[in-house]
Amino acid sequence: MRTLRKSVIGSMLLAGATVVRADVITDWNQTAIEVMKAANVAGNPWTRSMAMMNVAMSDAVNTVQNRYARFIADVPRAPKASAEAAAAGAAREMLLRLYPDQKARILPAYAASLGAVPEGAARNDGILIGEQVAAAVFAERVNDATNVPDTYRPVTTPGVWVPTSPPLFAQYATAKPWGFKSADEFRPAPPPALSSALYARDYNETKEFGGAKSAKRTPEQAEAVKFWTQAIFVPSWFQAAGQLSASRNLALAESARLFALLAMAEGNCFILEWDAKFHYNFWRPITAIRNGDTDGNDATERDAGWTPLNATPMHPEYPSAAGIVGGAGAGVLQSVFGDGPVSFTVADLFDPKLQRRYTSFAQMAEEQRVVRIWGGIHFRNSLEVGGEMGQRIAEHLVRNTLKPTQRMAQAER
Repeated sequence: MRTLRKSVIGSMLLAGATVVRADVITDWNQTAIEVMKAANVAGNPWTRSMAMMNVAMSDAVNTVQNRYARFIADVPRAPKASAEAAAAGAAREMLLRLYPDQKARILPAYAASLGAVPEGAARNDGILIGEQVAAAVFAERVNDATNVPDTYRPVTTPGVWVPTSPPLFAQYATAKPWGFKSADEFRPAPPPALSSALYARDYNETKEFGGAKSAKRTPEQAEAVKFWTQAIFVPSWFQAAGQLSASRNLALAESARLFALLAMAEGNCFILEWDAKFHYNFWRPITAIRNGDTDGNDATERDAGWTPLNATPMHPEYPSAAGIVGGAGAGVLQSVFGDGPVSFTVADLFDPKLQRRYTSFAQMAEEQRVVRIWGGIHFRNSLEVGGEMGQRIAEHLVRNTLKPTQRMAQAER
């Protein structure tokens, strides 16, 4: 009875209102989301935790099944062990190491996972493998310099933001990405010059559509802005992955690989974003528009009292994390499911009745971008550049990590 009940409940949570089959991978992703919601974790620590857990699960599953290359773990192969128990053991161990105060959520989920696996040597060996793999992944990432909160402030010097804690930003510049050599590997070209026509185009679009009292923004656009809070941007891609994995009935190793690729891609978003943001220190619309008379561009008229619909994040504008997150999420999911029509629903983390349905990954990625214009906190070019960065992150990971093993290639012939 446990298997059906836990799988259905987990699927409903990942999929909003859509009831579909789940597996141990999607179950644990839902558990991780609930754990971090309870622990009030967001941003880079959120994506870091998801990457660590999902890489551990994928490595654990493939220590047993050997279908895809492992990312970190070098634990001896164990083909007779239970892959499901290995995944559960890895997820439990990782989440307990990261969030020991959340035992009340983690341990019941672990017991439920093991309830689907027959007792015996295969289960015991799988649990041990999972714990060993999680320990290896944790040790490899414990000093990755990606779990540090930062503070910063805007200034009115044209185009420039200045950090208040340079040592922390320097630490992000040395952070260890997933599957990349350095945080600046895909650093984009500089933002447009303040005197350029491109900057004037973006300035005026955000000024007109993103102001708190905008007359051009439609009620439907305002509703979209309201839905896409910071809390749902990255989890939305995990919801989509869970629904598509279930509806396409992905095998365990394929599901583990999908979530590991997605989690690593989204984990990289914040690392590469922070590097670029604090390299260029480009101002946000609220600062730019209130100081439009200082940018040297005759096509940007100042509005000293302009206020955006959304609260402005306290970090530089270029490039956009929303763009990177959407590009990376769409890129990974397209690599697995193709770029044809799909159907999935995204639900708010705190009020599941609030939902939006999409028929393509590109559609959701685009909406995640434009709501940042309608909310008045980004310029279009930053969003487009971010989207391209996200796509490159996804393509690099898909091409170079978790590749099919020789055993899998032979099985598919």
